[in-house]
Amino acid sequence: MNIRHYTYRITWSPEDDEHVGLCAEFASLSWLAKTPEAALKGIQKVVGDVLADMLANGESVPVAMAEKSYSGEFRVRIPPLLHRNLALMAAEQGVSLNRLASAKLAA
Repeated sequence: MNIRHYTYRITWSPEDDEHVGLCAEFASLSWLAKTPEAALKGIQKVVGDVLADMLANGESVPVAMAEKSYSGEFRVRIPPLLHRNLALMAAEQGVSLNRLASAKLAA
C-alpha cells in the first residue's frame, strides 16, 4: 500500500494557529505544523505508521479513494413532498428526475 495514494487535505486551523494535515481515509488522524508542506509530510508519516501497525497486527487497511471504482449510483431517501416537487420541476424542464437531481447535486 502506497501512502501517497491516499487523499490528503491541508487546511488552516485558527484555533491552533497552524496548518493541519488530514487524510480522508483515516478521518481520526491529523497533524499540525507551521507550514502546509510540513503538515503534509507529517500526516503522511502518521498514516504510514498507522498502516505499518495495522499490517503488523493483521488488520485490513482502508483502500485509497483514488483506487476505488464507483458505479455512479447511490440511493437517497427524501420526503414524499420533496420527491413530488422535484418530479414536477423535472417535468416542467423536460428532463428526467435523475438528470435534475444530478444537476442539483453538482451545483
